[in-house]
Amino acid sequence: MRNHARLIVITLMLTLAASPMLTYAASKAEINRDARAALANLYQNTPAAKLLAEKAKGILVFPSLLKGGFIVGAQYGDGALFKNGEVVDYYNSVAGSYGLQAGVQKFGYAMFFMNDAALAYLDKSEGWEIGVGPSIVIVDKETAAAFGKSMTSSTLKDDIYAFIFSQKGLMAGLGLQGSKITKIHPK
Repeated sequence: MRNHARLIVITLMLTLAASPMLTYAASKAEINRDARAALANLYQNTPAAKLLAEKAKGILVFPSLLKGGFIVGAQYGDGALFKNGEVVDYYNSVAGSYGLQAGVQKFGYAMFFMNDAALAYLDKSEGWEIGVGPSIVIVDKETAAAFGKSMTSSTLKDDIYAFIFSQKGLMAGLGLQGSKITKIHPK
């Protein structure tokens, strides 16, 4: 009975945490505008990202994800997939987490798909889960500085490079998290 009550509380908290975000669906125009602005800002502040863009087969940009929680958390945001500088598809990123955590945070991230296989996996997986499938390298500010200086076709061996940017707010803790990226069809 006690575990059943916990499950109900967790389900209720996830539903309440996610419902304001799920009721608002961004339009194509909004996603395009925000994704282009976020990518331009990333290129301006992180030259390594601009260098990667020249070699990437596609770039998936989530300009603004909202993450929040207390013990149980949720994250949501919409993004755009760029190929050759043009938006070709739209995706959302949804995550749930459980553990010792508290806070609210807003951030964006961009994933640079370096080969056709990694990009194809995004579509064939019907809801791609981070941590499953192609290898991902998270590039932080310090790594980006060194990375940009030594970037060659022989050093770019991973499938996907991801940059996290525009972090605001405070989210702290330890926990288990699952994240899923799914194709959407905004109006």
